[in-house]
Amino acid sequence: MTERGGFEALDTCVHCGFCLQACPTFLATGDEADSPRGRIDLMRALEAGELAPDDPALRLHLDRCLGCRGCEPVCPSGVGYGRGIEAARALLATRRRPTALARVALWALTSPGTSRIVYALARMLRATGIPGWLAGWGRIRFAMGMLAASAAKGGGRRWKAVKGGERTPASTAPDRSRPPSSALLFRGCVMDGLFAHVHDATVRTLGVNGWAVREVPGQVCCGALHAHAGLREEARRLARANVAAFGDGAEPIVVNSAGCGAMLKEYGHLVDAAGFAARVRDVTEVLAAGGGPRPGAPVDVQVAYDPPCHLLHAQRITDEPLRVLAAIPVLRVVSFADAAQCCGSAGLYTLLEPAMSRAVLAPKLASLRTAAPQVVATGNPGCVMQLGAGLAADGVAAAVRHPVELLDESYRAAGYYA
Repeated sequence: MTERGGFEALDTCVHCGFCLQACPTFLATGDEADSPRGRIDLMRALEAGELAPDDPALRLHLDRCLGCRGCEPVCPSGVGYGRGIEAARALLATRRRPTALARVALWALTSPGTSRIVYALARMLRATGIPGWLAGWGRIRFAMGMLAASAAKGGGRRWKAVKGGERTPASTAPDRSRPPSSALLFRGCVMDGLFAHVHDATVRTLGVNGWAVREVPGQVCCGALHAHAGLREEARRLARANVAAFGDGAEPIVVNSAGCGAMLKEYGHLVDAAGFAARVRDVTEVLAAGGGPRPGAPVDVQVAYDPPCHLLHAQRITDEPLRVLAAIPVLRVVSFADAAQCCGSAGLYTLLEPAMSRAVLAPKLASLRTAAPQVVATGNPGCVMQLGAGLAADGVAAAVRHPVELLDESYRAAGYYA
């Protein structure tokens, strides 16, 4: 971390404009100030003191940024936009605390004691089925759709795993002749509170591929939501806690949330954590390593893969999730337009900027209606909930699932868990 706090990552920008068509908010508004190039001008003026932190136009356009980092891969100058926007928001936070809604959301979703109660109540409400009935447009109905989308989903009548005579050959069964390699599971806050079924699928599928997954006590929220809100000291405190909890070993730290993975891999910008960050792996990276994952039984379903921004743009992971899906015989992956664009979730953004969030989501929903998948696969909890709520509100009968859930279903049908 330099004394400029991250603003130096913007220095290589030459205003070429390659970022414009990669920016979902610019595509939604057509306003240069809602593009990375325009925001970089604003951030440079903020750092230089030419714009005050309480300037309303400055805040409007920086708050509208999703932080999706879709501009970074297309930038020929290697601008570190993500670090720049976090530095700007940290500076803004010194003059204006996050809104009351943002503070309440952070407290409810990430503080250890409170979040356990919040997630328990949310799971109880989800189990009633009421959120699914209420799903639709509007703040409350969309929130209900998001909660409903977080539930575990079985194959049901829309698709099925093929069992019996078409079982995967025994030669592909797990090799028990050698001890498994050891890996550590990062649980996070939202994932642990609403997506424990994805953690379970992660542990099972890694086990089939030769990994014994160990739990790590003392771990906490990754701090991504805090960093995106400009609360850098809070993010730094959480980073230190996680670095201490996971220790100095060499075991890979497996993450099944793209947003958490991106944050953990960038802890070096907050604390002295180079060794820690080098150990962090998305679950699809681990499964796809060494020619994996092992094939499972056929699952007859048509899937659209929607890459999370913080997996595709921040971590630059492209092929591994597709290789996980390719290990499932019969399953068909269909392509669709706008797959690489942000869905509009972006952590707390869907709560704090609902109108822009829905505007960003709209073209993706239109593309998915055309592609007509039975399942949309994506590897981030916010994306699962945003896409699930949008599809439900739009009347599209497609489930949204993590790729490891589909692989887990295939392995179960293959008899690997008998």
